[in-house]
Formats: sequence, C-alpha cells, structure tokens
Amino acid sequence: MIEKIRFKTRFRFWNVFFVVLAFFILVGCLIFVSYSLYPNEAAKRELSSHPGHTYLMRYGFFFLYMVLFFYFTTNYYYNLFAEKRKFISFLKVSIIILLIVLGYHTLLYYYVPKALQYKPPTLAILAFTTVTNMTLYFAVSFVIAYITNLREGQKQRKILEAQKMQLEKEKSEANLNFLKAQINPHFLHNTLNFLYAKSLPYSPELSEGILTLSDIMRYALSEGNAREGKAPLKDEIEHVRNVIKINQLRFDNKLNVNFEVSGVIDEAKIISFVLITLVENAFKHGDLKKQEHPIDIKLNVEGNKISFYCRNKKKTGPKELSTGVGLENIKKRLDLAYGDNYKFAVRDEAEFYTTELIIDQL
Repeated sequence: MIEKIRFKTRFRFWNVFFVVLAFFILVGCLIFVSYSLYPNEAAKRELSSHPGHTYLMRYGFFFLYMVLFFYFTTNYYYNLFAEKRKFISFLKVSIIILLIVLGYHTLLYYYVPKALQYKPPTLAILAFTTVTNMTLYFAVSFVIAYITNLREGQKQRKILEAQKMQLEKEKSEANLNFLKAQINPHFLHNTLNFLYAKSLPYSPELSEGILTLSDIMRYALSEGNAREGKAPLKDEIEHVRNVIKINQLRFDNKLNVNFEVSGVIDEAKIISFVLITLVENAFKHGDLKKQEHPIDIKLNVEGNKISFYCRNKKKTGPKELSTGVGLENIKKRLDLAYGDNYKFAVRDEAEFYTTELIIDQL
C-alpha cells in the first residue's frame, strides 16, 4: 500500500504538457535531420509499410501517456520529499506505477494490435523493455522533484535567515531604546521632590503640579504594575484623578471635566493603564473648554463587575494624528486578562467620541 499523503500540485498539468510537447518536437526535429543527412532505407520501408494515421495514433497515445506519467510522478515525488519520507515510500509508489505501465503496454500490444498495426513482442522482451525505459523516466522525475525541493528548501532557509536577522536587529534596537529611555525611578522622584520643596515658597500652584507629576511618575514606573500586570482599582482611580489635575494646571483650571465614581471599590484589581489610556485619549482629541459639553467620565463598581464610560466632544479644526495603537493594545490586554468576560465598545460619531468598558469578572 502507498503511504497516505496529500497530492499537492507543485507542477501544473499544462506546464508539464508543454514541456513534454517541446521535448517531442525537439526529438522529432533531430530524427528528421538525422534521416535527411544519413538516409536509412530500412527505416523508410518501415514508415511506408504503415499508414500515417497509425503512427499518429501510436505517438499520440504515447505523448498523452508521458504527460500523465510525468505530471503524476514529479508531483508525487515532490510531496514525498517535502514530507521527508523514507526511500521505501519512493520505492513503493514506483513499483505500483511500473506495474500499471506494464499492464498498459500488455493491453496495448496484445489486445489492440490490429488498431495499431504493430507486431507484439514476447512478454519477456516487453517486460525488460518497459522496466529499462521506465527506470530512465523515474530517474528524470526523481531528479526534477529532488532539485525543486532542494531549491525551495534553500529559498525558505534564506527567508528564515533574513527574518531572524531582522528580528535580531529589532531586538537590538529595542534594547538600545530601552536603555536610552530607562530612568532610575528613585533619582526621578528625589529630583521632583527637591523641585517641589524649592518651588513651594514661590508658587503653590507650581509646587502642586510638581507633586502631582511625581505621583504620576511613581505610579507609571511602579515595579508592581510592570510585574503583575494588575493594580488596585483605587490606585488606578487615583492615577486618573492626578492626570486630570495635571491637565487642569496646564490650562489654568479651565477644562470642563466630570469624573464620577460609584460603588464599593474595596480590594478590586484591574489591569493597569487601561482606564487612564481612555481618559488620556479624550484629553488628546477632545474639546474640553465648552461648559455645555464637558468630558464625561463615569466609573461604577457592583461587586466584581465594573462599568466605565467616557464621552467627549471632538475638537474642530486640525486634529492630532493617531495610529490607534493604544486602543489595539487595550483590546489585546483585555483579551488576555479577561477572555470573554468583558465588553469594549467605541462609538466614533460626527461630533462625539465615546468609549465603554464593562468587565463582568475582575
């Protein structure tokens, strides 16, 4: 039995057809030139003794047989090479094909002799001739399939090597950027506290801004957030309040922001920087200076369920470019953390932008 394997067409039928046709034409031209240069009386008598349609039928059958043979064997051998099968697999399929071909020739020479006007050889000669010819044909198919698989393997290795080099390059660049961007949190906090103490006698507003910025940076660089991926919900809420406060200081407390929190927070935890990303997005793209259209932020906690709502009026005029990476990142993190236990919706309307997040199981 032939080992079960999918027959994937690597060599298309019409490609094989035209290659075999070109080979037949080439051989025919060589034979014609040979007979023209070196006349063979015996061959001429052989040709004249049989009608022309007999040879057309004979070589027409032979041509189709060769096309089907090479189409099947090259594709099948290619699949065996691609699947890294053992030599016994090649041998099995070759023997089966050989038996089929031998049966075909037996039928042709012994049961249709009158149609082809051809004297059948003895069974021994027929078997020997078939095996001899087929060995050459099998070898051609085998070599074509092997070389094709080898070339494609080399091409695939080059692609993988190029991808590996690209990944190594990106990794090196990421490491370099990380080292450049890495700031000692203690140094940063100490510096901000120093600036806070120095600015306190001169400007309470400035000192309050520095202190708020210090709290924001401490939360953002918190090792616990980076390590666990989740933070206490109360800390996330406090972080949102600090971001609102620092933005109010930037715009002389002229921003219109409503931030409502309801429910019992207790010891609830949430993946960090999700809520703040949605709020920062509203600050970045929203028009917050109109009293009739303030940014509306609502957070409600019921047991182990949280509902978050953020709505803002869009800015008019030129808009800041946005890649959407922040929202995509949020969706991926929510998928990993909560699976099917959350709903995240974005409504991008003509004048307003709304985001809603419901987590059924914190």
